[in-house]
Amino acid sequence: MDATDFESAGLYDPKAPNAAERLALVQWLASQGVTIEQMTDAARESSLVGLAGDLALRPIPHLTLADLALRIGLPADQIREMSLAAGIRPGSADERAFTDEDVETFRAFMAGAALFGAISTKRLARTIGAALAQIAEATVALYLVAREAPLVASQASELVLAQQNLQGVQSLDALQVCLRGLFRAHMAAAIRRQRRARSAQSVDTLRLTIGFVDLVGFTTLSRRMTSRELAEVIDRFEESAHDIVTARDGRLVKLIGDEVMFVCVDASAACDIALTLLERFEHDPTVTPRGALACGDLLFRGGDYYGPIVNLAARLADLAVPRELLTSAAVAAQAAQKGLRFESAGKRMLKGFDEPVAVLTVGRA
Repeated sequence: MDATDFESAGLYDPKAPNAAERLALVQWLASQGVTIEQMTDAARESSLVGLAGDLALRPIPHLTLADLALRIGLPADQIREMSLAAGIRPGSADERAFTDEDVETFRAFMAGAALFGAISTKRLARTIGAALAQIAEATVALYLVAREAPLVASQASELVLAQQNLQGVQSLDALQVCLRGLFRAHMAAAIRRQRRARSAQSVDTLRLTIGFVDLVGFTTLSRRMTSRELAEVIDRFEESAHDIVTARDGRLVKLIGDEVMFVCVDASAACDIALTLLERFEHDPTVTPRGALACGDLLFRGGDYYGPIVNLAARLADLAVPRELLTSAAVAAQAAQKGLRFESAGKRMLKGFDEPVAVLTVGRA
C-alpha cells in the first residue's frame, strides 16, 4: 500500500495541514497488518488512532449468537441469558458480537451451570462481569490520565499516540498474571473468613460485624471543589479505607462514592477499623467522616451482604454526627475490654425497626 491507496480510501489528504502526520499513522498501521477496510471502518468511528490497540485487545467479532450456540451445542436462549448475566451484550440475531475466544468462555460458564445450576452460575457470572467491568474502567482511566493526557498536552503526533495505545494494550498480559495470582490469594482469604464466620443459622449466612463510614456533607463539598480536587479527596478516602481494612483482616465490600462498607470477623478489629478511619482525617478540614457498626448473621450473595443487621448498621450511620462512631449493644458485648470505650447514647427509633434500638458510641479506652 502506498499514499495513493490511502488517498483513494479517504484516509489521507495530501493537502491537509496534518498530511505528513496522517500518512505516518496509516503507513504504520499497514505495517502492523491492518487492512485499508479496517482503517476506513475505524476512521468512520473516529477511532483510527486506537485501531492497532483494539485489534490486539480483541479480534473483530465474527460469530453471531446462533453461531456461538451451535459451536457450544446449546440453545441460543441459554447462551444469551448467560451473556447478559456476564455483562456482555449478545447483539441482535444477525449481529456478529462474539469471537472464537468467547466459545471457550461460554462453554466454561455452561459447564458451571450443569454442575452448580443455571441460577447460581448466572448469579456468579453477574458478579464476575460487574467486577471485571470495574477493573476495565479503572484500567482505561489510568491509561488516559497517566499516559494519554500528557501526550496530548505535549501535542504528540497521531503515530505516537497510536504506538502508545498499542503498548498499553500489550501490557495487559502483565495485568492478567497479576489477576490470576491475586484471585487465588483472595479465594484463600474468602475461604478462611467463611470458615471462621460460619453461622449455625444456615449455609448462606455468616456471623460478622459490618461497618459503614461515610463523608458528611459530601454533596456540598463536591459543589465547592474542582473535579481534580474532588478526585483527590475521594482517592485519599478510598485508599485509606483499603489499607486500614486490609491491615486488620477485614474485607472492603464496596465503595459507594462517599461511603465505604466493610465486614470483619472480629468485632474489636471492626471497631479499630472504623475509629482509625475517622482518626486518619481528624485534622482534615475537607473530610468529616462518621460511621456505625452492627454484628450478627448476614446473608451473603454475590460478594455482598444483606439482612436486618446490614440495615441496622446503615441506619445507625445515618444517625451519627460528624466524627462519631455509633454501634449496637451486640458489638459492644463482643468487643468489650479490648482497648475500647463504649458509652450509652440512649435508645432510638430507626426506620424499618418496630422497637427502639439501644445505641452506643465507640471510642478509645
